[in-house]
Amino acid sequence: MRSELSATSTLFEANRARGTVRFDVHARDGVTRRGTLHESGSLRVRFPSPEDQGLSGVFVNTAGGVAGGDRFDIEIAAADAARLTLTTAAAEKVYRTPGAAAQLNIALKVGAGAHLAWLPQETILFDRARVQRRFDIDLDEAASLLLCEIVVFGRTAMGERMEQGEFVDRWRLRRGGRLVFAETVRLDGDIGAKLGRSAVAKGGAAIGTALIVPGDEVLVERIREASESFSGEVGISAWNGFAMARFCAQDAARLRADMMTVLARTGAALPRLWLN
Repeated sequence: MRSELSATSTLFEANRARGTVRFDVHARDGVTRRGTLHESGSLRVRFPSPEDQGLSGVFVNTAGGVAGGDRFDIEIAAADAARLTLTTAAAEKVYRTPGAAAQLNIALKVGAGAHLAWLPQETILFDRARVQRRFDIDLDEAASLLLCEIVVFGRTAMGERMEQGEFVDRWRLRRGGRLVFAETVRLDGDIGAKLGRSAVAKGGAAIGTALIVPGDEVLVERIREASESFSGEVGISAWNGFAMARFCAQDAARLRADMMTVLARTGAALPRLWLN
């Protein structure tokens, strides 16, 4: 029996998904073009239509989701004056696992005068899912960034909820080579009970973050003017030259609506896939 279990574990490990995307973009005569692109495994990026100035990319995970032990690596560099918007073809689902956590590693580098918008659709965690995500962001002093992430703990519309599992989210932001923001969120064990606490999510099943660089108190006040329209909880503040909005809602639909309201206040153009 023990040898059979060992053989099953070995087979399971050998079938874990791996995916890597690395590419750069550059601006020429005011138009952003793709440079070198490397893809491997089950992760792909597609550039669906040419644009007058900026370039849009859509990530596709052909594995159909993320399972325990999977690993996905993304490295993107936007050269000086380039403009790039990135999203995903659909919400990413992270499935339950009895084994190792999935690993998601994202590295973003943005040059002088360049703008990068990272706007994926939701990440949905199933009960007993385990995932560790890492963002490493390197911005030039004259670069701009809009980075939004929504995490949903179970599909509430289907009566599902994440009760147990692991979610680790590590963000590091450097601007001009100087570390200006560092944060690690860790939820593990009895996640359902923790989300029920007033100081955590007060029973909410969806959380989100919008990181806006540059950001100041003027932007903060502009976003706060829309506070009466929020259906969940939204907090916004600015420091170290950037702004950050935090979101918490009972379900993904409410949080997504709040996120779209905030993004509209920043003047950001939403990807078409967000509007379908």
